[in-house]
Formats: sequence, structure tokens, C-alpha cells
Amino acid sequence: MKNYNSRTRSLVTGGTGFLGSHLCERLLADGHDVICLDNFFTGTRDNISHLLGNDHFELMRHDVTFPLYVEVDEIYNLACPASPVHYQHDPVQTTKTSVHGAINMLGLAKRTGARIFQASTSEVYGDPEVHPQPESYWGKVNPVGPRSCYDEGKRCAETLFFDYRRQHNLNIKVARIFNTYGPRMHPNDGRVVSNFIVQALKGEPITLYGDGTQTRSFCYVDDLIEGFVRLMRMPGDFTGPVNLGNPGEFTMIELAERVKDLTGSQSELTYEPLPTDDPKQRQPDIQLANAAMGWEPTVGLIEGLEHTIAYFEQLLAR
Repeated sequence: MKNYNSRTRSLVTGGTGFLGSHLCERLLADGHDVICLDNFFTGTRDNISHLLGNDHFELMRHDVTFPLYVEVDEIYNLACPASPVHYQHDPVQTTKTSVHGAINMLGLAKRTGARIFQASTSEVYGDPEVHPQPESYWGKVNPVGPRSCYDEGKRCAETLFFDYRRQHNLNIKVARIFNTYGPRMHPNDGRVVSNFIVQALKGEPITLYGDGTQTRSFCYVDDLIEGFVRLMRMPGDFTGPVNLGNPGEFTMIELAERVKDLTGSQSELTYEPLPTDDPKQRQPDIQLANAAMGWEPTVGLIEGLEHTIAYFEQLLAR
């Protein structure tokens, strides 16, 4: 479709969520017209309230499991609850959001000729037997466990994206997102960074699962959004999937101790059983992102935690 407006028209599904709100902000700063679409299941209007007065920003309440008819040049498909607490609340809807949502957004891209980006996840690797995880690794995922609605939903969405590419020659981009943190995380989403910070600031015990030696790699939100934008701007023959994450690897105990130090908290560490199918290791191999897109994270864990703690201090003070 011909765009008679010189500004790129961008659709961001899940646009009021943690990542979506930061992406909307970045696209507006880059001179785009932005449609922010959300059903507000986990997103919140507060995350984008500062954008509502911008003439180039439009907020639309819509669920991606239903077809959408708009005219756009590019689509960032971020819609899907991403924390276990939220995606396990209604697992059938989680799967439908990943699968039906992908079908509907791919259909929109096919009709409009838009480029389309899929926010996939490191969870496609499951509980990995290869470490760190390269894009060539097919993963070890339980298809019938309590996390399957998210893990397999995202894997199916990737399948759909590549089938639309092969069958309809769509310009697709697929990013596999590793643990990301920063301002606007939901305080009750059950993710480890927000959990630890909120518990530390409240002086509550910091809850670790298992023995606390399982590892994660934490990417600050600004670095991730830069990766999104670079991937979308890559030539059409570069589809991904490409890992986006910070390869710095930390145990849960190490993360808890850093949060305690930065908050000055006296919280004690407590231990609970490890949830079913919880991965023991998670670290991205980002050689492809670096070689193809010149992308690598620039914000270290301490700096990122300082920004995130400041956000939660303000949030809890309201």
C-alpha cells in the first residue's frame, strides 16, 4: 500500500505494556505515526499517559485475537502476557493470543504490504541442554506443562511467521527476547527483578526458588528497544530469528544480593520449591545480532537496576 504521508505508520500491539510503551515512545521520537493497540489485560494506560497529547499517537482498545482493519507500514506484534503469573491465569487465552493474534497480524501485513515484527522469546528454548543458547538450537520444551501455553504459543507463532514468509513472501522479523527489565515493569508480575526490588523496598523476605543457583541474563529495556528498531530496519532478506538479550549471566542469589546492596535493604533470603519446568540456565548467544546488526547491550546490570529501583521507589510512594 502506498503511504502518502512521509511519516512511517507503525502499529504496536501490546502497546501499553512494559516493552510496548517504551517502543511507542522510541518510535514517536524517531518521527513515526504510532497506533498503540492493547486490550489492557496486563498493560495499563498509565504507561502511555504521557504520550496521549502527541498528535502522532493514537490509542486503540482491541484484542488481537479478533481481526483488525487499519492502514500501516509496519507492525510490531508484542501482544501477549509475558510473566508466568499472568500467562498462566488464563492459559487458553494466552495460546489464542499468540496463535490467533499472529494469524490476524500476519493477515493485516499481507493486505497492507507492511513489514511485521514478532516478539518471540527465549522460552522457545525451554530448559536448554545447550548453553549459551544460539538461534540454531531447537530447544527442549514440555508441550503439556503449565508453561506450555506461553512456550508453545510463541513457537507456533514463529512457525506461522515463517510459513507466511515462504507462502506469501512477507517481510518478517523475528526476535527472541531474553529476560528484560526496567521502568514500567508491573510490580506484581512475578518476574524476578520486579519481585526482588519490591520485596527489598518493602523490607519483606526476598523469595528465591530452588537453591537460587539457577541463572538468568538480564537486558535493560533501552538496549532491547534499540535491538527491535535495528532489526525492523534490516533488509528484507534478514528475517531472524535473532536473539536479543544481555549475555551477562547471574545466579538468582547474586541478583538478590545486588538488589539488597542497591536498596540498602535488610531483607532476608527465603527459599521455595522450584516451579515446574522452570529453566535452570538462560544465557543468549548474541553473535548473530552483533555481526548482522551491530547490536550489543550497553547498560550494565548495576546501572539498569539503579534506574529500575528509582522507578519502583516512586511507584510505591504513591
